[in-house]
Amino acid sequence: MTPAADNKALGFWTVWSLIAGIMIGSGIFFLPSDMAKLGMISFTGWIFTTFGAILLALVFARLAQRSQRSGGVYVYAQDAFGDFTGFVSGWAYWCGYWISIPTIATAFVGYLTVFFPALETNVQMKLLTALSLIWLLILLNMRSLRSAGRFQLITMLLKIMPLLVIIFAGFALGDSENLPPNNPGNIGFFEALAAASITAMWAYSGIEAGATPAGNIKDPQTTIPRAILFAVLSVAVIYIAAMYAVMRLVPYEALIGSERPFSDAAAVLGSWGPGLIAIGALIAMLGSLNGIILVTGQMPMAMALNNLAPKIFAGGASTGTPRASLLLCAVLATILLCMSFSDGDLLSVFKKLLTMSMFMYLLPLFISCIAEFKHSFEHKNIGVLIALLAAAYSLFTIFGAGAESMVWGKLLLLAGLPVFFWMKRKRPSA
Repeated sequence: MTPAADNKALGFWTVWSLIAGIMIGSGIFFLPSDMAKLGMISFTGWIFTTFGAILLALVFARLAQRSQRSGGVYVYAQDAFGDFTGFVSGWAYWCGYWISIPTIATAFVGYLTVFFPALETNVQMKLLTALSLIWLLILLNMRSLRSAGRFQLITMLLKIMPLLVIIFAGFALGDSENLPPNNPGNIGFFEALAAASITAMWAYSGIEAGATPAGNIKDPQTTIPRAILFAVLSVAVIYIAAMYAVMRLVPYEALIGSERPFSDAAAVLGSWGPGLIAIGALIAMLGSLNGIILVTGQMPMAMALNNLAPKIFAGGASTGTPRASLLLCAVLATILLCMSFSDGDLLSVFKKLLTMSMFMYLLPLFISCIAEFKHSFEHKNIGVLIALLAAAYSLFTIFGAGAESMVWGKLLLLAGLPVFFWMKRKRPSA
């Protein structure tokens, strides 16, 4: 059941904030250090990744124009290739997103130690803080989709401000002498391109998110494409300008070893600078986590409406507030976080969860590109070239994610197959 057009909760700016808010999360606040290790050649990788992100945005913009159903990557795969591929795409996407819930919560706790140093050595408090954050945002999303959307827009606007401050400071007060060497490791061009591109892709993840709650978006066939393209372009400008600004503000030798590069860059503003950036990072992660939870709750609901997930998850379809689905995500995220937090090392927890989620996120993007290629090939239009290039880029990042992520991804995909065959047996005959 789809809400009436005049009662739909999400408009252009909320959808834009959902997409951009997920993209501008924990990644941007850690990236300058990683990129500085590669040197200025890393910006080639960023430009390449930005081009790939724009191609993906164009693919999802075209796909969104042909569907008003909630589900995003699941709907596109099902429409093009049938129930099985649709289920695999939806299951992988859902797994990638609920796994990223504890990932972002872990990063949030890491920046919170700036204001509460006691958290640094208290494993139990770290875990409790991360769990509290997850459950508070789950409850907000269970309250109403409109409330979650408003919260997303507010946090998006707030998180941009500190980044703009750093960009201005970098160009006004920075020194080009601080910039890294072009290629300090003397690695091959394509090796550097791959390393920078894979890292940058994590920061661009969320391109497709605006299409997932399509059934609750006002005029989705025009709102979603516009929001996707504007979000990718605006985030690309902010990312590249902010990283360049940090590199101008922090000397190369200090930047490559920094765990909080934006806070180090903000030292040029005085004693209040690092605190301001830490607050900005916390708001960024808060908004990113809220957006991820909003999208994660929508996928089981969309699949349940097509009898490919238990009917309990279809509850709340008329309002876009899938309480059962959100509750399941919270429970799974809680279990995974508790299991991963056994050693209390935030960095190892973050990397472990990130590795698990990356492959699951990238696979549905690749399938969506193939779905667009199929449609465009049948209708003989320019979308063939766009989809082909986007599919090649997606495949490049999938292999670049590493063997470990592929192993975890295959295991998670296999875990979903019993659910598919069970639901197919229960599904009413056409």
